[in-house]
Amino acid sequence: MTNQQNMNTRYSPEARDIYFTVPNLISAFRIISIPFITVLISRHEMLASLVLIAVSSASDGLDGIIARKFNQVSKIGQILDPIADRLLIFCSILALGIAGIIPWWMLIVVGLRDLWMAIQVLWLAQYGYGPLPVHFVGKTGTALLMMSIVGLIFADLGRTTFFHTLYLAALAAGIWGIAMYWLAGYIYTRQGVGLLRKELGERYGA
Repeated sequence: MTNQQNMNTRYSPEARDIYFTVPNLISAFRIISIPFITVLISRHEMLASLVLIAVSSASDGLDGIIARKFNQVSKIGQILDPIADRLLIFCSILALGIAGIIPWWMLIVVGLRDLWMAIQVLWLAQYGYGPLPVHFVGKTGTALLMMSIVGLIFADLGRTTFFHTLYLAALAAGIWGIAMYWLAGYIYTRQGVGLLRKELGERYGA
């Protein structure tokens, strides 16, 4: 049990069982804003959606700064923050698909990866483990997808050669982002399987 506690400390070094904090409220705001962003994109109301995405993105960095500076890092916050990121990406891609801006296979591929990651998180939670540390590959994939989403939204604002070129560049960034997204998923899976093997080995002497 001591080893498990040490591993928990490693993966959630400062997390506490607190709920009503400013960072958690910011994360909740980000989640609440996602349906509005989705509807706006699907209706081609791109300027309004860009404003909401900008506010959401700014608050994403703000909640982490506040959590660390004022010792408000919480276990629920470590769950809410990545959920907000995943939902924003998935719902934005869904809206872009509904709007006819991207092919549907992009939504399916991203959705399958997120579904597998959700299963892994629940699986690890059965043994007392919190979220795995974010890998730079995962951060890169998320950044590329968000750049792609914003670029595709901008590209829908006009029909000139510039906007068409922007569309192609954003679509390419999205494809690379999906590739990095899945690579990160593979890395997280290996980390999770390693933890479970160690846990089961200690528990059952395997």
